[in-house]
Amino acid sequence: MKVYISADMEGITGLVDAEDVQPPGRDYERGRVMMTEDVNAAVRGAFGGGASTVLVNDAHGPMRNLLPDLLDPRVTLIKGRPKPMGMIEGLTPEYDAVVCVGFHARAGILGVLSHSFMGHEIEDIWLDDRPVGEIGLLHATAAAYGVPVALLTGDDTACAEMTAWDSSVATVPVKFAKDRFAAQLVPIAEARSAIETTTQTALREPRATPTVSRTSHRLTVRWQNASVASHLPAIPGVTRTDDRTVIVDAPMPDLYRLFCLFLRVATAITSNHPYC
Repeated sequence: MKVYISADMEGITGLVDAEDVQPPGRDYERGRVMMTEDVNAAVRGAFGGGASTVLVNDAHGPMRNLLPDLLDPRVTLIKGRPKPMGMIEGLTPEYDAVVCVGFHARAGILGVLSHSFMGHEIEDIWLDDRPVGEIGLLHATAAAYGVPVALLTGDDTACAEMTAWDSSVATVPVKFAKDRFAAQLVPIAEARSAIETTTQTALREPRATPTVSRTSHRLTVRWQNASVASHLPAIPGVTRTDDRTVIVDAPMPDLYRLFCLFLRVATAITSNHPYC
């Protein structure tokens, strides 16, 4: 069995603030250790659940957060950016299951460090008119590859978001949101044990393989910055519907790849210092 792990950071055990997850935050280096150890717990569970191969993709921010010298030596790691498929770089139909470690709720939800891909730059995203964030887009793309999502870890709001997309996905809440930068934490040893045992159990249980489809889907993105929306229609197929909103239609996973291109364009544009 081949298992793919996408590792984000905001939903990692014990982390609640930008200082924990963004360089050069005062607790970022400690956050990297915490992230690596949550991933290691999922890796132990994956091998215990029958995995023969585990690929880990560092999916947070600069995408060079995981510490290779502390990472379980049995895994292969994808590190750094840019990546054409971003948070799901390396995922192919060859894999039998996806495990999401350290995920967070979408923009507009009162969850720990909640946002969608680019912090305040993205106001809202819809997939076929349904509000979506990183969790839903990953799930939809994995399904297009025919690969089921087996497990997600994060705060309770991220777990609820995953359950709303697919109630068959096992979830492990490692903290309970009190506000966007505050949470009631599950003790570290308890959280890591739950990640390991739940991953193992989830991978051992029979999972329905999603039906691979080339049906076209519509992605709608509303940006905070009108300049981003004004540039994106240069990409064939992208239409601007108002000053800050763009739409594009494509099948998955092509739509996810296009969205990753959106992010690279937006990063280039918003790297300028704000006017005020």
